[in-house]
Amino acid sequence: MIDQFGRNIDYMRLSLTERCNLRCQYCMPQGARREAEEDVLRYEELLRVCTAAAALGITRFKLTGGEPLVRPGCAAFAKSLKALPGVEQVTLTTNGLLLGEKLDALAAAGLDGVNISLDTLDADKYRAITGSRVFTPAEIFKLLGDCCARGIKTKLNCVLLPENREEAVSLAAIAQQLPVDVRFIELMPIGFGGALEHIDPDAVLDSLRQRWTDLHPTAEKRGNGPAVYYASEQLRGRVGFIDAVSHRFCESCNRVRLTSGGRLKPCLCYADTLDLKALLRGGCTEGELLAALRKAIYEKPRAHCFERRGEITESRLMGEIGG
Repeated sequence: MIDQFGRNIDYMRLSLTERCNLRCQYCMPQGARREAEEDVLRYEELLRVCTAAAALGITRFKLTGGEPLVRPGCAAFAKSLKALPGVEQVTLTTNGLLLGEKLDALAAAGLDGVNISLDTLDADKYRAITGSRVFTPAEIFKLLGDCCARGIKTKLNCVLLPENREEAVSLAAIAQQLPVDVRFIELMPIGFGGALEHIDPDAVLDSLRQRWTDLHPTAEKRGNGPAVYYASEQLRGRVGFIDAVSHRFCESCNRVRLTSGGRLKPCLCYADTLDLKALLRGGCTEGELLAALRKAIYEKPRAHCFERRGEITESRLMGEIGG
């Protein structure tokens, strides 16, 4: 669907839950203000929204959270979503803790890709960043290989933090060992992230170019999001940067978000949402649902205002919005 600024909106990030089994310092270190169970959209309600979204031209869906795999039935839902008319791709973002036990079911469901979050290769730093004492970076590295072995397109997401600034080369080297894209994500000034030290992604890129001197930008389309990718003859995968604050990409933004509580969010920066749960549970017709979605997507804001923090109206945590 084309919005008021001529952008083709064809991608929806779909939060299945606000719950998470980690407590990452930039996301929800004390946990999120959880939706009551009855306020979370049921799978059949999510499928109804996705059916309408697909009819409007949204063909690609990313399952997020919270941690999506803590919600029972995630793989079955992914299979049902993939089967909807017009849906071309279903992918998943996860912290990896539950991925090993669910990977076979997700692969059988036809999952097209998985993004695994890993902010450090140091076990002590991992515990400090995530609050987890039951998982290690080595286990996540094994999961990356397991996903690749099943033919699932695999990416590693690393949020740039003071704790991992000196690990950029080591993390990027995973793309030398495996056919995995390693993406460095600039910290968003949302929720707890707004109070943490900002790391300059350009400085990180400079450090990578010192290690891989032939590192160069590539115009390859390797996903649905805004990452700018770099290639090297020595790398099996690519290195990507998602730097919405330093290098805004609003003019080509193609996404909307749906929270687990049923609120459609056209732009991460602003608190404005469309309450789809109220429509669904109020007995709306398919025509009314389509009209509401069409209007909200068409009116998507031109750009974020992250560089002018006083104008940011979103006050929720990233985990409450949907990563």
